[in-house]
Amino acid sequence: MKILSWLKILLIVSVLLVPVISAYSQVTVERSKDKVIISGIQYYIHQVKKGETAYSISKAYGITVDDLTRENPSALQGIKEGQALRIPVASVSEIKPAEAPVKKIQHDETRFIYHNMAQGETVYSLSKLYGVSEEEIIRSNTGIDINKLSIGTEIAIPRKVFINDKQKFDDQKKPVGYHKVLKGETFSSIAEKYGITVRELKKENKEIKFPQVGGYVRIPGLKAEEPQTEVVKTDTITVPAAVDEPEVEKSLPAGFSKIKELKGKLNLAVMLPFYLAENSSRIDTDQSSSDAGDSQEGILRGEDWIYPGSFDFVEMYEGILMAADTLRSLGLDINIYPFDIKSDTIELTRLIRSGKLAKMDLVIGPVYSNNLNIMASYAKSLDIPVISPVPLINNSALKGNPTLFLSNSSLEVAQEAIARKISEDHDNNIIFIHSDSTGMDPDVKRFKKQIINELSYKIPYEKIKFRELLFYSRSMFDSDSINRLNHALSENSKNIVVIASEDAPVVSETIMEIHNLSRKFDVSVFGYPGLRDIETLEPKYLFDLNVMVYSPYWIDYSKDDVKIFNSTFRQKFLTEPSEKSYAWQGYDIAYYFISGIAMHGKEFIKHPSIHNPDLLETQFDFKRKKYDDGFENKKMFLIRYSDDYEIKLAE
Repeated sequence: MKILSWLKILLIVSVLLVPVISAYSQVTVERSKDKVIISGIQYYIHQVKKGETAYSISKAYGITVDDLTRENPSALQGIKEGQALRIPVASVSEIKPAEAPVKKIQHDETRFIYHNMAQGETVYSLSKLYGVSEEEIIRSNTGIDINKLSIGTEIAIPRKVFINDKQKFDDQKKPVGYHKVLKGETFSSIAEKYGITVRELKKENKEIKFPQVGGYVRIPGLKAEEPQTEVVKTDTITVPAAVDEPEVEKSLPAGFSKIKELKGKLNLAVMLPFYLAENSSRIDTDQSSSDAGDSQEGILRGEDWIYPGSFDFVEMYEGILMAADTLRSLGLDINIYPFDIKSDTIELTRLIRSGKLAKMDLVIGPVYSNNLNIMASYAKSLDIPVISPVPLINNSALKGNPTLFLSNSSLEVAQEAIARKISEDHDNNIIFIHSDSTGMDPDVKRFKKQIINELSYKIPYEKIKFRELLFYSRSMFDSDSINRLNHALSENSKNIVVIASEDAPVVSETIMEIHNLSRKFDVSVFGYPGLRDIETLEPKYLFDLNVMVYSPYWIDYSKDDVKIFNSTFRQKFLTEPSEKSYAWQGYDIAYYFISGIAMHGKEFIKHPSIHNPDLLETQFDFKRKKYDDGFENKKMFLIRYSDDYEIKLAE
């Protein structure tokens, strides 16, 4: 509490964050010529321009993304246009990225579209983008070595009417049926019954270790000529969409768990990047206003100054403290041990070796993946639950860590939810928009496959209407950008547009183009969770289009407990948390796990679905793929931007 009080006195500065660090850049980044001296170190000050990413900026200066984010912690959550980034002069490579000469060709606008090559693009990716063959592109560019195309080279693409024929997909999932497990059946006996190998059966049911009586296992490639036809009719469901797939964990109980009187003692470790050393420095030696080499006396910082990187996590800690106070009032003895754990693994390793964590009943944090993996591995041997309190790039940390919980759903969970929802409108025209020109982004590939699989469960594969559209900025594509989308949309049916990106320029420009065409076409739009956090996106477009987003968070400000939380927070900390504040997450995580352990003990850690308290902004529904893996929150809220300019729950 002393740490919190001291930090809170300093509170004044907040950081507005835009999620997503794009994997590549589509614009040329120019190095800054502005140099300043901050705390005795010489820096370039780079002003972020539209379309630039952490990756493209790092490449321009010859440093790594890790180097960039180390000096600019807010860049871990993404960068936005106009943001000023510090880049140490000493780390910058003197050799600038080579700028290949741009080749120009004579234009014939009636026959060709002219495209400037961007990073990662190939003739193959352009053929997919424009719906023409590679041979047609090669024939249209005589005199150019098509195998040695540098960035900026202008390529002629033969104009062609958008192909509306059904596309074929190589990743189509083979038909599967479902077998209801009878008493005494094993993988071996089931495989023998359907004429397949045990290996094929286990591969199709990776999440199932042993078939459970009354549960279902998927049967790949059912054949009508198999002698077990009668068994298939009685024991196998051939419409997967109508059956709940087998789950390792039980479903949440109906209604909320009652939390009344609690007894016992609990030790909680909180590992967050408070940046205590940075906050304790009260002298600012920033010499950005002076010439390089001039000496200046340090400037005394104001009493209410706080290190920007610690702001969100101070608020999260405040939420944790409030949850602990609530549960203490019910009789529980809670001891909280805060630790300042940043991205450096040395401090955490020392802490583990000291033995201080061995007596903990629960650990919230760390937030950085490297430290989270170390802590989860250590806690596994002691059966201590470890909670990841912030979004991670993916859920790979769960593998082999059965006591690790991801409270923030990964992108994969949102993709699954969108794919299922889209399949309800399987007869409509689906437009899948992304910016993966290389075809190598695993998130895009997985999402596309999920949508196709869900649709193929509902209708014959050949009847699926699916259009894939590769995004390009209007600055590169001129007026043809909106024309491409216009040709992809259908006037004869409803159009469901899926924006498979959280990159601000991709989402913003795509939404604007859809908005321009919405008077002509019937359009529904789905976006990733990060869409809600894009500051540069005009809200009017979202409301006009009734955009829908799956999100792990939803705050109903009319609820009494939300009103009480806001009021108590204001009394304790002299401010109210914003909708995006980590204070809500801190409260919900601490309240859920502390009360769960107090009421159910170790059984709760193995089966968290037995506990379902009423929380402020989320509802935890933890599932895991395998018995020896950790848990991920699968609960998602479908949020809709309504035309009366309110954000509402769609379900």
